[in-house]
This record gives sequence, structure tokens and C-alpha cells, in this order.
Amino acid sequence: MNYPEQVKSFLWSDISKMSECPERFAKNPYADFSRKRKLDFENLMRFLISMESGTTEHELLKYFDYDINNVLSNSAFYQQRKKLLPDAFAHLLFQFNSHFPFEKYRGKYQLAACDGSEFNIARNPDDPDTFHPSNGKSTRGFNMIHTISFYDILNKRYLDCIIQPGRKKNEFRAICDLIDRYSYEDNPIFIADRGFSSYNFFAHAMEKGVFFIVRAKDINVKRLLNLKELPDHLDTDVDIILTRTQSKNKRQRPEQNEQYRYIGSEVSFDYIEPKSTTEYPMHLRIVRFEVAEGVYENIITNLPDDEFSPGEIKQLYHMRWSIETSFRDLKHTIGTINFHSKKVEYIEQEIWARLILFNFCAIITTHVLIKRKDTKYVYQVNFAMAMKICHHFIRLQQGETPPDVEGLIGSYMLPIRPGRVYAREHRFQRPAGFGYRFS
Repeated sequence: MNYPEQVKSFLWSDISKMSECPERFAKNPYADFSRKRKLDFENLMRFLISMESGTTEHELLKYFDYDINNVLSNSAFYQQRKKLLPDAFAHLLFQFNSHFPFEKYRGKYQLAACDGSEFNIARNPDDPDTFHPSNGKSTRGFNMIHTISFYDILNKRYLDCIIQPGRKKNEFRAICDLIDRYSYEDNPIFIADRGFSSYNFFAHAMEKGVFFIVRAKDINVKRLLNLKELPDHLDTDVDIILTRTQSKNKRQRPEQNEQYRYIGSEVSFDYIEPKSTTEYPMHLRIVRFEVAEGVYENIITNLPDDEFSPGEIKQLYHMRWSIETSFRDLKHTIGTINFHSKKVEYIEQEIWARLILFNFCAIITTHVLIKRKDTKYVYQVNFAMAMKICHHFIRLQQGETPPDVEGLIGSYMLPIRPGRVYAREHRFQRPAGFGYRFS
């Protein structure tokens, strides 16, 4: 058994073990998945992970190999998927990841990027949680859901995800919840953009005993350091005391008055109750460096200065960009945007299933050896082509002859051209229609 077949075997084995106790992952335990069906628990999970962007009927036909004795209606499929708890795919993601060790930075740290991404779904003005009225992006309004994910930078794998309705997205809350339930036995450094910078996030990371690197706005750093202007370069420590009261008479350390930072009652901070006089001391490190001529960025971190220089922190934050490119591959290369339902509950199932498929492709792809050549550029695997090859491979039924997956992946290489910079495009994209798909 070659490596791609081993990876596939691990995934199918995990699903098979889950099918032995489907009541753990069913909405109605001991009733759902208790009768024999063509699309039982195991086949349902496999189908959702391996399906492509065609219509549901066409995908079912392909999955059952166009067998007249296994023709399944859309209704039968939706009746089965309705029984699944969302936790089923989350459990499978963690279990599948556990089979494959993570490459570590310096052989010690796991680099986990955090960021959010939006998915436009079928228009439904009657859903107040996801519907956005007409604005500059859309004249008719649109529906959207928001995901916040942890992504392993070195191994190109998703670690965890939280899905929120577009109108109720809360990235501050999501990253705290993700950190609290982080269960991998590694030493992580969480790297996030400035949309996640908050005292609550810093405190949750410190309570968990993990490191973080977070980009911050100038105005936030000025307030943190009590400065009117920031120098071009900075690497300094700051000790602050967080409090919910503005009364100086209630402060426990009046001699350290300059270190106090007030948190209003409307601001989330899980370690001080509103109207409480409890205080929370916090030690942070602020790093500021130039990223382009005349352009400076700020980083708030708790990495020790005797182990991580400002230059290395700059490089680590730059590596965060790989989660942005992973969203492109997740959405377009393996077709996550081609949903097969209008219901948010089922869309969440498909997003989780695609995260598992993404990891399946990444585990195989990162195992492929790249032949070094005496050329101008260093080459890397064409990840988009590799995913298409792996997607085809996972769809093959038992008995079908698989291709040389690693050999095919090794045939598609791209040069690494360092220093390339592209402006990010913000474009509204309508969800793919249901009736005009064919793959």
C-alpha cells in the first residue's frame, strides 16, 4: 500500500469506527441511522467529503457508479443528512489529523494562523441572521455566513473552525473559543491579523499557556503605551493592569496608576465580571518594524525577546499570508462555494467536509518529494493541480485502479518567485446556482 492509499485508508477507517456508534453523532440517538439504508452513516460521510460541484442528483449517480439498483433521490439524501449532528465532521477532522505528525518550526513550535472568511449562500431575505440588505455590494441584498479557522502554516492543514451567521459574526469571541478548545499536543504560536487584537484574546492565550503574534493598529498601540506618536522602530515590554472601574480610590495598586487600563462594561473580558473591582495584570511585548518604504506595522506578542528577534517576528507574521491563499484553494479549487443546499445547517456540513478534504489533499501533497534542478528558481508543487488529483483519487470506489497519485502531483510544479505583491481584490461574488452545474 503506497502513501496516498494509506492516507485514504486512515480516513475511511475513522469514518467506519464512527459508524459503529452512530448515536454519538445523530440528533436522535438510537433512532437515527438504526435502519439499513443505501446511504447509511458511513456512506453519507464519505459522500459529503468526496462530492464535487455538480447537482446533487448527478453527484449521487457518480457516487453509486451509475448503478440502476442504487438510484437515490434528493429527498432520500436530505432525509439522511438531516440526522447528522454538526459535531460529526469536527470529530472526524481532529481524529484524522491525529494520525499524521505536524512539522514544527525550529522543531518545537506549531505555527497556527487564524483568520476569517466569508461564504455567500443562496438568497433568503427571511433569514435575519444571514441576510444583508441591499448596499454597495449588491442591489438585491445577499446572504452570507462567516468562518473563523485555525490553519497550520507549515503543514497546510486546517486545525479547527467556527462557523457564524454573517449578521452575527464575532471574531473576538470566536478566536477565544478556538483557543480554549485547542487540543493538539503541540507548542503553538497563534498568528492573527489586527481584526483579532483584543485584551480578551491575549488573556485567553496566556491562561492557556500559549504564544501569540497579533498585528495591531497604531491607535491601539499608542493607547497601550501611553504615547502620542510612535517611533519608526520599537521593541519594548509593557506591564498593564486591566480593571472595570475608573475610580482611582478602588484601585489596589495606586502607586502603579500609569499601568491601569480601563475596560468598559460593554467590552468582553472573561476574567473580570462587569462592575467588579477585580484586577487582571498583563505583560505584553510591542514590536514595530518597517514592511515597505515609509510603511510600518505593529505586533503585540508574548514571545520572549531573548529567543525571538524583531526580524524573526516580522518573518513569522509574514508567513500568516498562507491562510489567505488556503481560502482561495478551499473555495475555488475543491469547490466549497458550490453548496448543495440553501439551509445553513447543511451548508455547515459541507464546509466541514471540505476542510477534511483539504487536509486529505494537503497530507498527500506535502509528502511528495520535489526534485531539485539547476534552474533559476526553486520549484514547489502546484497545489491547485495536486488537489484536483487527490480529489479524483478519493472518489475512486473499492476495486477501481488508482492512478500514480504522487507521480502525477510531481509532474506539476511551479517556480517560487519571492517578493511578488498583489493588491487584494474585494469583489462581490454570487453563490453558484443549483440548476446549471455539471462536472
